Amino acid sequence: MDILEAIELTKHFGALAAVDGVSFSLKEGEILGLIGPNGAGKTTTFNMIVGMLRPTAGRVIFEGKDITGMKPHRICRQGVAKTSQVMEPFKAMTVHDNVLVAALHGGRMRMRKGREKADEVLAFVGLVEKRDRLAGAVSVPDRRRLELARALSTGARVLLLDECLAGLTPTEIDEALEILRSIRDLGKSLIVVEHVMRAVMGISDRIVVLNHGGKIAEGAPEWVANREEVIEAYLGRDWPESEKGAL
Repeated sequence: MDILEAIELTKHFGALAAVDGVSFSLKEGEILGLIGPNGAGKTTTFNMIVGMLRPTAGRVIFEGKDITGMKPHRICRQGVAKTSQVMEPFKAMTVHDNVLVAALHGGRMRMRKGREKADEVLAFVGLVEKRDRLAGAVSVPDRRRLELARALSTGARVLLLDECLAGLTPTEIDEALEILRSIRDLGKSLIVVEHVMRAVMGISDRIVVLNHGGKIAEGAPEWVANREEVIEAYLGRDWPESEKGAL
């Protein structure tokens, strides 16, 4: 069953069509990879889904309800949360209080329940021992986990993860992927924007590929990785045939 649908999403900035008629759906309990070269329209698509940008045309349907153009806080409270590729925690607040704020305002929890939720989520992502550190003082991998924790603490059923593996080492990526699989096991549905191909191809049930604002492919990871149009979008027409397996 589809939990989220993007229907003919379009966003113009003046004469530029950053996203042009993109449609896809997300099933309950699915991890959907959304990939494409820089400038393909991935983050713009995310921002339209969560209300940070209003679509020029098209609709977003969540659990059968049209949420197109709702304010971001209302969409979050409906059950759709997004992490950012640019990590911006409240640096002067503790790790715990950053997650607490998300539980209180995104999840509309009372203080006692919010504190319990924050502790539960921090344990889940492996940050409980750093709960009292200032968010501005923790490492990049821990900030990535904090981004996940803040989204999870809202109680969202759909998580949009925008380059949540950026800046991580291969070992840290593997650890993060295990967390993402565990999140799916909780009954959540995920859309993952990612440039680490090994990771996104390995974790996704299905892949949607964007290029120049349009959808050029959709299907199983193995099928998508071998599509000529996808290879050309990433590597160009003149890339040596012997190197095209790198995708």
